[in-house]
Amino acid sequence: MKSITSDSFKVHFNESCYSELNNHIKSVNYSKIFIICDTNSNEYCVPYFLSNISTNLEIEIIEIEPGEENKNIQTCLGVWESLSELDADRKSLIINLGGGVVTDLGGFVACTFKRGVSYINVPTTLLSMVDASVGGKTGIDLGSLKNLVGVISNGEMVLIDTVFLNTLPAEQIKSGYSEVLKHGLIKNLNYWKKTSNFKNLNFDDLDEIIHESVVIKNEVVLKDPFENDLRKILNFGHTLGHAIESYFLTNETKKTLLHGEAIAIGMILETYISKELNDISEKDLEEIKNVFNSLFDKVEFSQNEIDEIIELLRFDKKNSHGQVKFVLLESIAKPKIDCVVSEKLINAAFQYYLK
Repeated sequence: MKSITSDSFKVHFNESCYSELNNHIKSVNYSKIFIICDTNSNEYCVPYFLSNISTNLEIEIIEIEPGEENKNIQTCLGVWESLSELDADRKSLIINLGGGVVTDLGGFVACTFKRGVSYINVPTTLLSMVDASVGGKTGIDLGSLKNLVGVISNGEMVLIDTVFLNTLPAEQIKSGYSEVLKHGLIKNLNYWKKTSNFKNLNFDDLDEIIHESVVIKNEVVLKDPFENDLRKILNFGHTLGHAIESYFLTNETKKTLLHGEAIAIGMILETYISKELNDISEKDLEEIKNVFNSLFDKVEFSQNEIDEIIELLRFDKKNSHGQVKFVLLESIAKPKIDCVVSEKLINAAFQYYLK
């Protein structure tokens, strides 16, 4: 597949990944290479990755615990201390090999250690391939609040090797597919039609889908790299989705939701709100709801839980001047940013989802 050029780096795919990486390492005078991974990617992905690297440089592995609950400052402290103990310097190269937690946290670690060292992202989950591969967003959670601390800074390159998808359980593939569907909903009607008919897709179709999804996101990011305007559309479903994800992350009586599961609920809720405020058609609303409900089991919410989720909305990153700002749809592939929504309407959206 053809490489994609973003702002200051390129995204390389499959067969070109390792030749590009090895040529890059040869061309830059790095002192040492550090691979940040979690226990899962260390077991299932690191051996294959190392077998494709050609270098005489010393390579150190720094392993973190998997899961969103570990994307925090305590984990960063451990990684920073490991880098220091292993004599990392400003000429080191950090390779973040894993899902979104690893690439988010690893990028943040790289941007802040000794005021910045070079890094490369190697996403190994469908979610991280289509969502974290471009855009330069790095960061960690503040308690249960998603991505409140971080910087926007691009790495040297991104390597997407879809062979790593063979290591994923089905629920992780479905979680990542939520972001694929989102790209169609906010930007491309034909892409939505193609990807929403996922029952007729096979694993081989994912290569083309991932490439097209990265192209869609890259087009948005190039026009608005720091999310002042257009890039906000990438947050469709995420205002309520992140609040739901945060609530389930900290509630010991609830099973933690994967990112894509929470965002799918958020997209159903925010499409209902779009119908009420922006006149998106009932037909489109039902279609969107049915697509996501066929991917994921319904989640139950009590009124008390809904109230607590609504309370979490005040911490959303898009908020300004004391107002919660939503991305809504006027129709499929026609988003509208900075929409203010009443609490009454949010409650109505939950009731629509639950019925």
